[in-house]
Amino acid sequence: MAAILLDPLAALGRTVLGGCRSVGDVALFALEGASHLLRPPFYGRRLLRAFVEIAWFSLPVVALTAIFTGMVLALQSYTGFARFNAQSAIASVVVISITRELGPVLAALMVAGRIGASFAAEIGTMRVTDQIDALTTLSTHPMKYLVAPRLLAAVIALPLLVLVADILGVMGGWIIATFKLGFVSEAYLKASFDFLETDDVVSGLVKAAVFGFVIALMGTWCGYRSRGGAEGVGAATTAAVVASSILILALDYVLTEAFFAR
Repeated sequence: MAAILLDPLAALGRTVLGGCRSVGDVALFALEGASHLLRPPFYGRRLLRAFVEIAWFSLPVVALTAIFTGMVLALQSYTGFARFNAQSAIASVVVISITRELGPVLAALMVAGRIGASFAAEIGTMRVTDQIDALTTLSTHPMKYLVAPRLLAAVIALPLLVLVADILGVMGGWIIATFKLGFVSEAYLKASFDFLETDDVVSGLVKAAVFGFVIALMGTWCGYRSRGGAEGVGAATTAAVVASSILILALDYVLTEAFFAR
């Protein structure tokens, strides 16, 4: 009887301790990776390569996501607001929703699916084939060479991608509003800019920088800690995408609370 009662508690305790151990491991990994950004040598070519991979090659998927999100948001807002004769509020809803929330979050989720998996797969493959150990043998610190450039590149690239997503998302709403819903173009754009404030854009860009750090961190950490050959690399890739997505949504709430809670 005692075993029946204590076994679930023991399993729960092991799960909690394992989670705490993982959180501590990730925190120490992040501190070590960030510390290497401040100490030479600096691998500028690795930084540029990571930046191009994140920013340039992620641009098409982020752009398409943003423009269709703006179009759908405008169309759905019109459907709802028409019941209350409040169609004039569509422009403000689209611009605020895109810049504060949908632009940063959707762009980060798209990048997490693409870049987080790529980082985990690349570094995980290097781990299981002993290439990371070879770097150490060649007097090259793996954290400085593999992790730090990716962290910095993601922090720089994500705000730029989100800025593009904001512009295209608002443009998508404008396209639907003017060409399908019968809004006057000048009036719609004026309403958008009248309601838009600097804090709306800045908060989204700050979120993007945090999300970029999280994506690069989880991608590199899962790859760096992968074990067990090809199966381990696959598991690390899946874990990187899932963990990044969950952290993005959780941190979005935390940052929104910090910026806009009054």
